[in-house]
Amino acid sequence: MYTQFFRLNDAPFSIAPNPRFLYPSAKHREALAHLLYGIKEEGGGFVALTGEVGTGKTTLCRCLIEQLPENVDVALILNPRLDALELLAAACDELRITYPRAGASLKILVDALNEHLLAAHAKGRRTVLVIDEAQNLSFDVLEQVRLLTNLETSEHKLLQIILIGQPELIRLLEQKRLRQLAQRITARYHLAPLTRAETVDYIKHRLTVSGCPAPLFTPGALAAVHRLSGGIPRLINIICDRALLGAYAQGKFQADRATVRRAAREVLPSDLLPRYWRPLALGAAVAILIGAAALISDRSPDGNAASSAQEAPSPTPANVPAASPQAAPEQPSDAAQETPLPTTPTGRARFEDMLKSKGTGEAAAFGRLFALWRVEGDAGKPCETAERQGLRCLSESATWPALRLLNHPAVLEFALPGGEKRFGTLTGIAGGLATVEIGGEPAALPLAESPPFWEGRFTLLWRPPVTDVAVLKPGQSSPAVKWLRQRFPAKKKPADPQRFDEALKAQIAAFQKQHGLIVDGAVGPHTFIVLTNEMKRPDIPRLD
Repeated sequence: MYTQFFRLNDAPFSIAPNPRFLYPSAKHREALAHLLYGIKEEGGGFVALTGEVGTGKTTLCRCLIEQLPENVDVALILNPRLDALELLAAACDELRITYPRAGASLKILVDALNEHLLAAHAKGRRTVLVIDEAQNLSFDVLEQVRLLTNLETSEHKLLQIILIGQPELIRLLEQKRLRQLAQRITARYHLAPLTRAETVDYIKHRLTVSGCPAPLFTPGALAAVHRLSGGIPRLINIICDRALLGAYAQGKFQADRATVRRAAREVLPSDLLPRYWRPLALGAAVAILIGAAALISDRSPDGNAASSAQEAPSPTPANVPAASPQAAPEQPSDAAQETPLPTTPTGRARFEDMLKSKGTGEAAAFGRLFALWRVEGDAGKPCETAERQGLRCLSESATWPALRLLNHPAVLEFALPGGEKRFGTLTGIAGGLATVEIGGEPAALPLAESPPFWEGRFTLLWRPPVTDVAVLKPGQSSPAVKWLRQRFPAKKKPADPQRFDEALKAQIAAFQKQHGLIVDGAVGPHTFIVLTNEMKRPDIPRLD
């Protein structure tokens, strides 16, 4: 629901055990090393991985399977609530071992498995049996699993078994009657919850994997996620997913502490909530669900979007993050103050009428953009006029979050169903609404949805801070590098102040990562624009 709004390639906080999202914390790296060691070096017996519910055991297991050598065959048992006969049959099915379906017995299945393992060993192949949720295995099944380790040659064990389970598995294996199995465990590891720093890195990692273009959680929100989740990855995912849904429903580009707290009240079991929150949890969940439903069905019976302030939440400008989370609040330029922001969203049908009747003039849209920049010239040739004034054009496709990050007025290009072009000028963003002027008339559009007929095409003007420089790349030598070094002072004096060296590239990359830009270490239009926004120059109009 919110992935397009935040420009994400995937849902970053899905609880599905996707190895691509595995966060390589020190704990997870060590656990993976234990598992790989147990398989590659020990060559038989048991390996045990335990951890609290939601700590990432299954995801780690799938990552392990992806890293196993090509000569290793894996049988993965995800449902351990089986009797001994069913477990052996499931293992044979996973390894594609044929056996008589009618009248199969433990002896028939063990013989078939042993024959397969001997043939695999003769071909230089190894076999691993992975049992997830192993704390649910009964004593009889565990005893049968132990007996499987007796399948061997005179020199090698033929089967390696990995038991993955919750802390109850530890206590189960400590029972006296299972001491024979416990003695055969050659590697053990217990996954602990993430620390606060690891929680922050975990969230950033999953957002990065999803192609996140900007920080989506405030520092206070990140701290709240750790406190409320206890560092359990599954709970982190659940809270963050609902928090982003809440931010989307409110038209925010970041989830703050309050949004995270509301999300936790909705999704966490009551016994995990602070005591004083529990009476509020049900009411909060109902309120958020009603708000989300209103956003999804944001149409009245006649096809118009909801137009009352109650139907479309309008957070205050303070809730909308600036281009730099650390930057002080910007003071809008005089040009940006020319257009007051409407406080009521414009109905969809009304906006479509405005486009069709007033959005026909591309020159008029650029003329308004020129007025914001205090530029005079031919709006029919906007980029040529801009270059004569020391400006440049940037024409791309994007969504509201990207335009909010660039924080410059822009001409938006709309395409009607028949292919006709229409144009409007984006002049402001605040309070969860974007102001787009069509033929001189302002319309307020909710940031939580894309405008009708807009496929993301825009053109904005920007002022290079250094003359005749549009892109600076590492390795280049240019007087413009001196300007960069004023913004990113070197820790030690560079040999050539005009050369874009590796140290400066690292500083630029860190800046890009902090501001949600593409991290390539080069300084192109996007990075230049965000850099100049931080300078708060009065001659550069901004959206907020």
